[in-house]
Amino acid sequence: MADDLTKLPGVGQSIAEKLIEAGYIDYMKIATATIGELSEIDGISEKAAAKIIAAAREYCNIGFKSGADLLNQRKTVWKLSTGSKELDNILDGGLESQSVTEFAGMFGSGKTQIMHQACVNLQCEDRIIADDSIKDEILEKPLKAVYIDTEGTFRPERIMQMAEALGIDGKDVLDNTFVARAYNSDMQMLFAEKIEDLIKEGHNIKLVVVDSLTSTFRNEYTGRGKLAERQQKLGRHMATLNKLADLYNCVVIVTNQVAARPDAFFGSSEQAIGGHIVGHAATFRIFLRKAKGDKRVAKLYDSPHLPDAEAMFRITEKGIHD
Repeated sequence: MADDLTKLPGVGQSIAEKLIEAGYIDYMKIATATIGELSEIDGISEKAAAKIIAAAREYCNIGFKSGADLLNQRKTVWKLSTGSKELDNILDGGLESQSVTEFAGMFGSGKTQIMHQACVNLQCEDRIIADDSIKDEILEKPLKAVYIDTEGTFRPERIMQMAEALGIDGKDVLDNTFVARAYNSDMQMLFAEKIEDLIKEGHNIKLVVVDSLTSTFRNEYTGRGKLAERQQKLGRHMATLNKLADLYNCVVIVTNQVAARPDAFFGSSEQAIGGHIVGHAATFRIFLRKAKGDKRVAKLYDSPHLPDAEAMFRITEKGIHD
């Protein structure tokens, strides 16, 4: 259910309808908007926008929190196993909720396989790592995932195969996975914003997958002249994903393409697309590369509290494992 926007100062039925039409369906979306964004709506001045935002922030209780409050919030964090203990170990237990984890690498490095495996693992209670009280809370309703597919790589057959390897019903996994095919960056951003609607409808969304994060932006905004606009949109998209992870205690994982570094004399000759915008917005950054046969190497190279580390895992018909 959307919030009653007419409770906000200066918002009558007409302005409320315009706000909803622009995507501001609840207090939180208004509270996190800028005055400039709100004043673009016909009938809302900058002064009125400032009052509306201030009132929405009061309703949402947005403000400073003590370090102790944040420590308590961190106690609600849970982890989702990747399927590989070695990969889980470098992530201190698995894919972390309230965070965005990026997997970058060349084609065939295993990015999409990890995304598929996460959707399957979400349906396995033993692959959810949390304190009993938090786990009980998470499992109150059926767990659901959202998969935003920008490259046409989602395969329900692969989900079925991975589920069968774990002894669970693949159809149940597919029933609990919402899939959206995004053909351009605007669709991709819209689908991410619509996830909140699914949550408000009562769906227990605990995993959000974007595969891949930058492909649509990269295709649409070519050349240096469009770089600033691309990065600005990408920044807004990452802010939406971070907000979902933080507010709804869900795991957000994204894949990212790489580009060659012709100036690289030492270290990796590829770098993830998206520059500093993605670099600062992603909580954990992992680079994947092929090894011999079905083996892959994952290198954790950016984290707020974990050291750089490497793990080796395998991708077989059964999925991701050691």
